[in-house]
Amino acid sequence: MRLVSDHVRVRVPATSANLGPGFDAMGLALAHYDTIEVRALGSPHVRVEVVGEGAGELPTGEDHLVVRAIRAALDAVGAPQVGLELRCENRIPHGRGLGSSAAAVVGGILAVRMMIGEPQALANPAAFAIATQFEGHPDNAAPAILGGATVSWTGPDGPHATQIPLHPDVVPVLLVPDERCATRTARGVLPAQVPHADAAYTAGRAALLVQALCHRPELLFEATDERLHQEYRASVMPATWRLVRALRDAGQAAVVSGAGPSVLVLERATDGDAGATVRARLMEAAGGRWTVLSPGVAADGALAERL
Repeated sequence: MRLVSDHVRVRVPATSANLGPGFDAMGLALAHYDTIEVRALGSPHVRVEVVGEGAGELPTGEDHLVVRAIRAALDAVGAPQVGLELRCENRIPHGRGLGSSAAAVVGGILAVRMMIGEPQALANPAAFAIATQFEGHPDNAAPAILGGATVSWTGPDGPHATQIPLHPDVVPVLLVPDERCATRTARGVLPAQVPHADAAYTAGRAALLVQALCHRPELLFEATDERLHQEYRASVMPATWRLVRALRDAGQAAVVSGAGPSVLVLERATDGDAGATVRARLMEAAGGRWTVLSPGVAADGALAERL
């Protein structure tokens, strides 16, 4: 496989995984983007410029996650390894449960798709499989690639994902704290087993969530309840859990975004701004500093172009 383009750009959306009961399976693409510009070099050198989130913190060489994803994608299609020059303009907050690592991985893979002579070799199923290998679970990679709301699963032949039609009245609102929480920390407090009744309860709500997202947004509050993961994580993100409970007590469909500590509220467009005052009061009560984002849904997922 040869390279036919040495300069590409990829725009990748933030993502929110789980959506409450859809643990490790459901996700939503958000119109809040990282942009990655990639040049293939004739020399073996690697240079990474990071602007925005992670500047001064992230690796600027071979260990950068985008570079690692590019290397894996080049190997997967049998293309030659090359030197790389990257400019990463990061807007997705890191360590907040908004899919920043999935965005980096998907961005690297789709950059290679644009660089090679046979982009179909990295069509969505192949790109998704590589991204899932990096992430360990498919719930962020799926919406980052496909856009919109997604359901993913793993079968004997590997990971799969499908986009589900999202009702136009579903409006995501993000409450992002200053504090970070590593995914491994949030996963580390989950129990190895849960009561059968809790699993059954959550399975029913996950099924209802698909109906709510697609056809009946008025069911979002009921559909986003679950008993598998959020309360177990309260010890490592107490302010987040206080805020989620307070918002739900006020009737809002609030959940922990991914592994946290951000909070996702799924509102209805027909409700207008009725929840804004409630959110402001409850964020103050929860403690800490929070930023409110209303990004909208990224219907198309990541977009790549040759320059």
